Amino acid sequence: MNPGPAPAFAHPDGTGQGPPGLAGAAYGSDRHGLICGFRFAAGQAGQPLALDQALAWLAEARQAATPGSDPGSDPGTDFVWLHFNLSDASAEGWMQARLPLPPEFFDALHEGSRSTRIEDAGEHLVAVVNDVAFEFSFEPSEIASLWLAVQPGLVVSARTQPLRSVDRLRQAVKDGARFAAPAALLNHLLHDQGDVLVRIVRDATRQVDMVEDSLNGERVRVQRAALGKLRRVLVRLQRLLAPEPGALFRLLRQPPPWLAEDDLDELRQSTEEFSLVLRDLAALQERIKLLQEEITAQVGEQTNRSLFTLTVVTVLALPINIIAGMLGMNVGGIPLADSPHGFLVIALIVLTFTAVAGWLAFRRRD
Repeated sequence: MNPGPAPAFAHPDGTGQGPPGLAGAAYGSDRHGLICGFRFAAGQAGQPLALDQALAWLAEARQAATPGSDPGSDPGTDFVWLHFNLSDASAEGWMQARLPLPPEFFDALHEGSRSTRIEDAGEHLVAVVNDVAFEFSFEPSEIASLWLAVQPGLVVSARTQPLRSVDRLRQAVKDGARFAAPAALLNHLLHDQGDVLVRIVRDATRQVDMVEDSLNGERVRVQRAALGKLRRVLVRLQRLLAPEPGALFRLLRQPPPWLAEDDLDELRQSTEEFSLVLRDLAALQERIKLLQEEITAQVGEQTNRSLFTLTVVTVLALPINIIAGMLGMNVGGIPLADSPHGFLVIALIVLTFTAVAGWLAFRRRD
């Protein structure tokens, strides 16, 4: 069953020809949206693989699994990982026509709910993993999904935009990481996703700390906007990740027969890691909520102070406005019009009324 080692470079046209120094260096898509392909053998690092080579290997693997044929090497120790870009219009149709994937995988691509989960589909594991974009800047639109189909001998993953966890997995494979089974590749991806989410929680906590430290500053409106944006991102992450522990527990209760016990232990560990991340997300959201309430109280207090200042100014100006209006009328009988001390008398009256009004206003505030 062993077709021999893959060439050092897989040309985008699928011929396997090209400069040997560029093996696996590009991240661009191959034909039909293939981003990268690797073949894993027992105890060996992943070898780059083009689409034609992957199809040839899968055909030999199916032939070796047919009763009465020479099995060659153990099919459980060798497998292929193909990673596709769904932005390529031909990717999904090619996968349906050429790869042995379950209908549940394609149903997951089109269903509205993208909650993170891992489901048992007969001889396959169908996983929907939510991840963040490679250049994540705490925008809700930068959270996307990665779809996987895992079975003995084959792992297929697909995404619509570059994601950080799967890119870390691809880089680990290029650096020589070894995987004994397809489930080990899935576990590595889940651990990478957990590490990415932990860093996101740490970055979010650092931003919240900065807002909390500068809570007495002048930029309250900017802080409210930043906290609101951060809380929306965390709520979206928690909503997409929350179903994952339950789905993993259901899988662990009735695992497929081809999953090894070590792989099940790794899945249990992933369940615990995600549960901790979800608790941290919930605690951070509650902290942001309290900070938003504190900022709202500060804004309300500032508004009350501004209104009080305007009220005091209005009250203090009221006596002089009334008296000036009365004395400014061009009618006969205006008092003190002929008195040499008329201005002084009117000024004393205005000052007296202003002092009384100011005393009443400040007394009400106290």
